[in-house]
Amino acid sequence: MSEKNPDLEPWQWPEERWRSIVNRVRAGRTLRPAEWKDGARCAIALSFDSDHETNELREAGESIGRLSQGQYGNRQGIPRILEVLAAAGVQASFFVPAVTALLYPEEQRRVAAEGHEIGIHGWIHERNSELPLQAECDLQMRSAEVLERVAGVRPVGIRTPSWDFSPNTLAITRDMGLTYDSSLMADVDCYELLLNGEASGVVELPVEWIRDDAVYFNMNRFAALRPYTPPSDVFEIFRKEFDAAYREGGLFQLTMHTHISGYRSRIWILEELIRYIRSHKGVWFATHADIVRHAKAHAIGEVAARI
Repeated sequence: MSEKNPDLEPWQWPEERWRSIVNRVRAGRTLRPAEWKDGARCAIALSFDSDHETNELREAGESIGRLSQGQYGNRQGIPRILEVLAAAGVQASFFVPAVTALLYPEEQRRVAAEGHEIGIHGWIHERNSELPLQAECDLQMRSAEVLERVAGVRPVGIRTPSWDFSPNTLAITRDMGLTYDSSLMADVDCYELLLNGEASGVVELPVEWIRDDAVYFNMNRFAALRPYTPPSDVFEIFRKEFDAAYREGGLFQLTMHTHISGYRSRIWILEELIRYIRSHKGVWFATHADIVRHAKAHAIGEVAARI
């Protein structure tokens, strides 16, 4: 049989095959600085995915109910989140599908005007792994152009929709000259991404489902997706994640969604978390872009990824 025979079961694969799959995109050297900006002990990277109606649109859906839930992100979620961030004097990163930016250009201009970063989050929240190479490349480039035109600032980072990463995503990101990605989960610190064993020059600021509000609160009325965790329990999980990052002198990254955490019974999680973090000495709240720049410029100790 050929080594690429699709009829082979994974346990029958030759080493070359499974090793090449693992090595397509890999974590390289760790980029943890000795200290963060102004001697801070811990960096805080808060982020918000402004999916709005694109969760329904990417499925070719026309459910008025689900579209209205997306619109809540614009009408209530974003204003509430921006109010909390402004009151705390905290800068954050917003990852925005191009369709969201076209639907709500004033929202993006407000986000940028208040000092927050706007990053790429796909065109219509598409699944990258289902796209042909040229389509994925075109959509990612068009998304960057739309965000720059609408918000007035060229994005330097990307978070793929649903953190879905195709074999082509990293090469596209590298060739676009983007500074960082925030879609993968190989570490808790920033790290350099390797593409087929070679340094790509793109930095990963890692995410994790544990630090994402959607896994605790999201639901779909017509599917089996109906998780629910009390907001107090979610806060406790996030708090413990921060406590560990602070002990280690590392990075605390959090992903929230405007149409999920922008509700009155949940927005307190963000308020209380910021208040709790601020009760510790030596914390630095910054955008993902600023954290990546600092980590890359001041990294100590290169830990190579091993298979």
